[in-house]
Amino acid sequence: MTSASALTRVLARITARDSTGEVAGRLAGVGVPVFPCVPGGKRPLTAHGFHDATTDPGRVVAWWREHPTANLAVPTGAASGLVVVDVDVHGLVDGYRAFERAERAGLVSGWQLVVATPSGGMHAYYRAPPDRVQRSWQAARSGIDFRGDGGYIVVPPSTLPTNDGSGGYRVRRVVAGACSELDADRLREFLDPRPAPTRRPDPGAERSVEVSRLAAWVAARQEGERNRGLFWAACRLAENNIAAADALDVLTAPAAQAGLGEREITATVRSAYRTVHPPPQTSSRSYDVSSQSMVGWFSRDASVRSPSVRGLS
Repeated sequence: MTSASALTRVLARITARDSTGEVAGRLAGVGVPVFPCVPGGKRPLTAHGFHDATTDPGRVVAWWREHPTANLAVPTGAASGLVVVDVDVHGLVDGYRAFERAERAGLVSGWQLVVATPSGGMHAYYRAPPDRVQRSWQAARSGIDFRGDGGYIVVPPSTLPTNDGSGGYRVRRVVAGACSELDADRLREFLDPRPAPTRRPDPGAERSVEVSRLAAWVAARQEGERNRGLFWAACRLAENNIAAADALDVLTAPAAQAGLGEREITATVRSAYRTVHPPPQTSSRSYDVSSQSMVGWFSRDASVRSPSVRGLS
């Protein structure tokens, strides 16, 4: 695993004259794997996406020789040694408010680098834990995404189209010294708490589960959350001995309202029931369990609020 500090040192020294290819070479040189994305976009140009990320200088040079204006991306998680909290702003969703709530709760402290994104959001970089996997997730209603294992992030000096033309990813804040690890599971539960089943003394009263609450929660899932949310809800029903057929009856309509197809709903519910109640082992076969605004951070005039933040020399 590489160090998040190595990436921070490179990005903190970017100048206006640096191209994405030059920065890609520097990152690869300090052990941070990189790969190209389409110019002005986030879609990988490589055949296998972030899985093709490399520190091989020859391959990096060849990529940017073929695509000199390509955007630059880095895989997150164990591959690069960093994870990122992605704060988004779109429509009525203001991720800064959720981020500041999480900050007051002590859940997002310890970042080492903050990058302004072209859309007006920000990326906060943290050290990836060396001893456990942290999967990427999305809390769409809060305007927060987490980029961990199985994800990637576009980094400076990449650009994206904006309403005003074209905007770039820019380093806005740097903390000199080691950064902390982020408890991504606690953060997700804080931003998007899952309903806890209510146990009742009467075993016949909804089998100790607030089925209507679970169904409403599944219906409210957005893209990036739907399948996992349905799986979780189905597991709760299975744990309370609700028959699989009854679980399908309960969850099909809300899952469809969230945007899932009938075949995917059926497969997900069945998978949840197999996870909670695996069939008897008759052979060596095993079953895998898959499991207020930006003023508080940085304003558009690039003012710095926090006295604990200082630039790298």
